[in-house]
Amino acid sequence: MRLLSDLTLALNDGRSIEKRGTTCSGEISRATAVEWEIRVPGQPELTVHDNHWGNGERDLVLHKPTVVPEMPAALSNLHNRLRSGISASPQRGELRVMVFPTYVDAQGRPRIKKSLTTGDLANAMGLRHLRELTARKAVKLEAAFDRPDLPPVDLDDPQHEKPLQHALFFPAEDAETPVIAFIHFRIVPVLRHIGWLSPAED
Repeated sequence: MRLLSDLTLALNDGRSIEKRGTTCSGEISRATAVEWEIRVPGQPELTVHDNHWGNGERDLVLHKPTVVPEMPAALSNLHNRLRSGISASPQRGELRVMVFPTYVDAQGRPRIKKSLTTGDLANAMGLRHLRELTARKAVKLEAAFDRPDLPPVDLDDPQHEKPLQHALFFPAEDAETPVIAFIHFRIVPVLRHIGWLSPAED
């Protein structure tokens, strides 16, 4: 599927990858990884792992291959780092992934920003891409935590007053949405920073 004019995403429908490692909570466990391939014309292929851990945890990460092709340090440093956990939401049959966009610091290291106004989040990820995500069946962008002092998350009128942590909520059976979101908020900002992608279209 084409996510951007110069970026496509494909599910690797071959065998699942079995591996052992450390979960986001720090527990040693085994995982079955579903592989998704990111393709940018003229650049090495990148692989996202959707890790389903034996202890019940799940996360998304830019997978580090045995041999990493030559690439700018900012992207190389993103491999196997800044994972995004997927967890259950209070609503039955629904999962969520935190929407923490990546930026590259002055030393060329990818970092994440957790609290943003909805307007700043829209600027970081692209309002059109957020609307495309929330147009998917039963997908919604909301404040990650239910607190009475938080403003509404409204993509028709993104607020610029109060930073908050955003999360994307999606049906548990939806395997595509969290991966697409992860690529937009975690990987695309780094690819734009290093010049592998054209400037944001919106």
